[in-house]
Amino acid sequence: MATADPTNSDLPQPAAPPAEAASGQDVLALGFADFEARARALLPSGWGLAGAIYSEVFSRGVLAPEGRGLSEASTRAWRGAFRVGLLEVKRTVEEEGEFGPTIKALLACGDGSEIEVVLIPMPSRANKEGSRRATLCLSSQVGCRMGCAFCETGRGGLSRNLGAAEIVSQLVTVRALLGWDFGNLVFMGMGEPLDNLEEVATALRIITDPRGLGFGWERITVCTSGDSRGIARLRELGHPRLNLSLSLNAADDETRSALMPANRRSNLASLAAALAAYPRRRNFAFALNWCLIPGRNDSREDARGAAAFARSLGRALVNLIPYNPGSAPLARAPTAEELDRFAAWLEAEGCLVKRRATKGGAIMAGCGQLGGRAVDPARP
Repeated sequence: MATADPTNSDLPQPAAPPAEAASGQDVLALGFADFEARARALLPSGWGLAGAIYSEVFSRGVLAPEGRGLSEASTRAWRGAFRVGLLEVKRTVEEEGEFGPTIKALLACGDGSEIEVVLIPMPSRANKEGSRRATLCLSSQVGCRMGCAFCETGRGGLSRNLGAAEIVSQLVTVRALLGWDFGNLVFMGMGEPLDNLEEVATALRIITDPRGLGFGWERITVCTSGDSRGIARLRELGHPRLNLSLSLNAADDETRSALMPANRRSNLASLAAALAAYPRRRNFAFALNWCLIPGRNDSREDARGAAAFARSLGRALVNLIPYNPGSAPLARAPTAEELDRFAAWLEAEGCLVKRRATKGGAIMAGCGQLGGRAVDPARP
């Protein structure tokens, strides 16, 4: 578990992920170099197949030493030493949209804890006619302790951190068992990634391992509710192509603290300083997510403040996201006219703006809605 941040000492600390089961090391917790080293150390023979077996684990979600010319004893040794910890797919629900269905899956971990992941369709690339892009929205914790007023996950509180293998398993499980295809990853599901940075960092190394999933760092985004020390720790990992986005949602400390209690520990000035120090590749722009909530953060003055914060970072883009009411709504959803008006105000201030279309709101898969109720309405 990540070391507790003293700025969060007033919150209950997240529980660690469950210990490894005794029935072998989960391959999904290992980069290839570690996997090969363990195979050499643990197996009397057959470890030379580590590359082929590792690749198949991540492409098909199976450990398959059989059919590779190994002796029966060597095959048993492989199965005794390693396992593949796929998650259980409890159920899925989808909503059709312009670019294809938004799909939410409820997944169960080995201890019965439940998390949600979302497949988000994106427009086709102009130079790849007929192709579809999709983004997988990943969870980093079971629940969340940040307590954002507009977020369904935070309303339920935090149960525990996810382990690195459980984070990686989300990708492998939905590919292997559901056939999902995606090219980008965003840590914007259940939980605050920087609140579980040690496990998230390990998962990132495995996800980007070229012998396994092989995702490029520039195709991965970590989204934070705002932890200046966590941003500094992420910077120290030394991955300059890793994208970072901030859920901003208000540009004055009073409003932001009311919407996002984390702001009381890392205010806007400390966040701006932490972001300014974050490494940027050429043409990189910070994404500042603004969930537009009627009557709370949708005034002309709010737009001026958002644009000023963006300018302070040098190059930043505001993702304008419509508020998705959950089980205890703060307000109604904004109208298209209200979104257009706020976007126009931002642009008038010289701010780059991207309108995010509502996706998955009807199935509680939209931004701030992950909590399981649309997957199983009978759940409390």
